[in-house]
This record gives sequence, C-alpha cells and structure tokens, in this order.
Amino acid sequence: MSILIKPVITEKATKDSEEMNRYTFEVSMRTNKVEIKKAVEAAYGVSVEKVRTMNVRPDRKSRYTKSGVLSGKTNAIKKAIVQLAEGDTIDFYNNI
Repeated sequence: MSILIKPVITEKATKDSEEMNRYTFEVSMRTNKVEIKKAVEAAYGVSVEKVRTMNVRPDRKSRYTKSGVLSGKTNAIKKAIVQLAEGDTIDFYNNI
C-alpha cells in the first residue's frame, strides 16, 4: 500500500509552497500523521516539522438525460499538508 498517492498542485497549494514552505499531498485514507511524516522524509530527503490532515468528502452530481436522472459521486480523498523545516524544499517540476 502506497502512503503518498500524488502531490496536489493547485494555485493555493503552489502559493503555500512558495511563501510558507508547506506542501500538499493526496494520501491513503488509512494512514496517520506519523506514517505520512516518515513517507515524505524518506521519499524527498527533507525534515518535516508539522503534518495537518483533512478528509475531503465526495462530490455528488446528478445529470438529466433522455433515459432519466443519472446520479453519481466522486471518491472521497485524504489530503495532508506538510510543513517543512527552514531551508528544505521539494521541487515537483524538476522531472517533467
């Protein structure tokens, strides 16, 4: 089971990484803060000061078609915002 699924690259997350040295990741739903800290330190070689987590609820959507109303939802995800120590950085764009 992989702990870190992917980094979240949005305008808000990019602004946080540039100004506050905080990086956002999508993580597995079953992981805790200690496991997330160890995974980020092992994957990127940085030292983590603080980890904040949030569970994001699924979005429900409905669509009207000729055959009736179709309803569905997206998957629920867990996000982790990781605060790095002073002087450490993660570069997500170096291998594009």
